[in-house]
Amino acid sequence: MVSRTCCLSLAGVLGLFFLTGCNNTLNPLCGSARPAPLIGFLSPSTLTFAEVQQGSMLTVNGSHFVSSSVILINSPPLAATVVSDTQLRVKLTTDVISAPGPVKVTVQTPSGNSGDLGCTSGGKSSALVLTVN
Repeated sequence: MVSRTCCLSLAGVLGLFFLTGCNNTLNPLCGSARPAPLIGFLSPSTLTFAEVQQGSMLTVNGSHFVSSSVILINSPPLAATVVSDTQLRVKLTTDVISAPGPVKVTVQTPSGNSGDLGCTSGGKSSALVLTVN
């Protein structure tokens, strides 16, 4: 015969695995969840507007980049070339940056379908500023 205390403890432990919004490491169904992207630095971090007019490449360095990650330049999403899980590239033109000034750069990864299982997936990185003189 199993004691009532043991059954309650087991139920409590099992409940941790299936709570919506729980930590992915506790939920065995979250193995395919996409991590939120992190950005560390931009290369280059400063450009002239003349370089933008000529079509300059921006490299975003960080981690947790996947094929569906996009770069947001002052919010509009731009398809990026995924060099690796730590590097994305995008061509900057006057269609993207219309004048000199600070430009907010973030990376966003869509959540996929693991959110249906109570998993956190994807997300938006913090912002870095690209200076356009």
